[in-house]
Amino acid sequence: MLQENCVESIIKAQNGDKDEMAKLVEENQGLIWNIARRFLGRGYDKEDLYQIGCMGFIKSIRRFDASFEVKLSTYAVPYILGEIKKFLRDDGPVKVSRSLKELYAKINELKRDYEKKGQEISLMQISKILRLPKEEIIMAIESAQNVESIESNTYSNDKSDKSISIIDTLSTEIDEATTITNKITIQNLIKKLNDREKEIILLRFYKDKTQSEVAKIVGISQVQVSRIEKKILQNMKDEIRGDVIEE
Repeated sequence: MLQENCVESIIKAQNGDKDEMAKLVEENQGLIWNIARRFLGRGYDKEDLYQIGCMGFIKSIRRFDASFEVKLSTYAVPYILGEIKKFLRDDGPVKVSRSLKELYAKINELKRDYEKKGQEISLMQISKILRLPKEEIIMAIESAQNVESIESNTYSNDKSDKSISIIDTLSTEIDEATTITNKITIQNLIKKLNDREKEIILLRFYKDKTQSEVAKIVGISQVQVSRIEKKILQNMKDEIRGDVIEE
């Protein structure tokens, strides 16, 4: 749930307060840069891509409603992606990588499996089943859709006959606290670790090694691995709680 001061800032920006709008953009520049960098290597200046991403973020602010019960950073992702992709498509064809196409195929397969059971699968469920961040799921979905699809109706709810879009599905899960913004923060925190700490985190949480296995690889005791890991995680939690980007 959004903090009250963030809601007030959004409302002020929606009412034409340019200072509040600039403040929101600045506080979320890490999110915008993270998405813009995904489109580097296509002959466009990174600053231009960032500015286009800012336009998408501003558009999300203008259309945001606190009743969505979704973090602003999560809600803004499709708008930032859509604005950059629209720019690239208007300027020339956008090439979709094989990995994104394969991921989109997996997502479609999951949707079909759930439809056969008479159920609908949420973004959160897809993320958990495929063990991928929601940002990557959204990226794959958007890569195969028209730019307008992030706001266009995708299907109807049988109970109310109300049309639902991709954006609507982003606001239905309780676990939105694990946001894309915090993911970016964690990535930045890992960069600050020394070589041994990075190796321990990599082995433990990206290679699924046990503390004993890590101890043998790094050349220290299991107790030391446990102590270092605990210290790193606590420091990360403390910094995330105080991160200026967190809403």
